[in-house]
Amino acid sequence: MTFPDGTRALNNVSFDIARGDFVTIVGPSGCGKSTLLKIATGLLKQSSGEVVLESDRVGYVFQDATLMPWRTVQRNVELLAELHGIPKSERAALATKAIETVRLTGFENHYPKSLSGGMKMRASLARTLTLSPPLFLFDEPFGAVDEITREHLNEETLRLFERERFGGLFITHSISEAVFLSTKVLVMSARPGRLVAEFDVPFAYPRQPEIRFDPEFARLSGQISHALRGAHA
Repeated sequence: MTFPDGTRALNNVSFDIARGDFVTIVGPSGCGKSTLLKIATGLLKQSSGEVVLESDRVGYVFQDATLMPWRTVQRNVELLAELHGIPKSERAALATKAIETVRLTGFENHYPKSLSGGMKMRASLARTLTLSPPLFLFDEPFGAVDEITREHLNEETLRLFERERFGGLFITHSISEAVFLSTKVLVMSARPGRLVAEFDVPFAYPRQPEIRFDPEFARLSGQISHALRGAHA
């Protein structure tokens, strides 16, 4: 990807994601991670190369929850189904199920201003779940919340993945988050971004929060950290 002003954002990036894969990309700030995600979902057109998607149902979870402040949680969660022309009664049922899945039952009639940051992100996840997409794209969705809330949201995301087995592409700056969630971690270089290292995560699902204290978890995190330091060079 080269932008009109000549900025070369990505160079020779190639990988596959199948359903049941959870792939996380880490890399220096400005290396093109978010650009890559926008290309994958069609928000940006790549300068060259090819993007192949086997479904037009792609879930996109932004850095911000992007909830409409004038809509209740229920109505926010119904939004994507509404835009896809799903009948009102059906989308209401889909939204109710998604709200239950992310553990927001009881907050259906609340407005975003009354929700915590973590609850807003859970509502954002629920909104995407209504379409049951086979591919989820996550653009640093938990970067703005505190560490404890982030860990809880990681566990919620992992539970969703274990249940739905979608394909996941997750962008983060947190190595711990990457290892905890993923089947594979990719390390991207400084701009122009290219893939410089790949790590398979050996832990089976389901995963418990305590796995973060496993020596193998620490060893793998250290290897990724070492690769990431080299990627800044």
